[in-house]
Amino acid sequence: MPDSPPSTTDAPLMLDRFLPYRLAVLANTVSKGIARLYAERFGITIPEWRILAILGAFGPATASEIQGRSAMDKVQVSRAIARLTEAALIQRTVDPDDRRRQTIAMTAEGERVYREIVPLARSREAALLEGFTPEEREMLDRLLDRLQTRAAAEEIP
Repeated sequence: MPDSPPSTTDAPLMLDRFLPYRLAVLANTVSKGIARLYAERFGITIPEWRILAILGAFGPATASEIQGRSAMDKVQVSRAIARLTEAALIQRTVDPDDRRRQTIAMTAEGERVYREIVPLARSREAALLEGFTPEEREMLDRLLDRLQTRAAAEEIP
């Protein structure tokens, strides 16, 4: 990777060096690798796993909260919630103060599936990071945090 910032001139786009493209390909590759571990066994998709992971990490949430934490669009979240509800892995509870608001939580079966997938996901993460020193892992974590902060900043065009 070059030491200087990428050029914003009219030079052709070198897609294999273009950060947004590389991050998207990496994220898809990593997600698909983990998905192979749980898709056949549990019959759930990547968006469905992301929802279970969010609920497992943060507890019950609304669809919009899940959307914000997952970076999935509203349609993906809605479809995944519908499938997880149909599979009895999650349940929706209507807020008595605001009937339009629903809280989504894992069922006992959803929690069981989540607990079985977590070690598989952690194992895949460990395999991906194998060969990285502890310092490199910390640096990667810091750099990803910085990129996320920059990407989310409103002042970036």
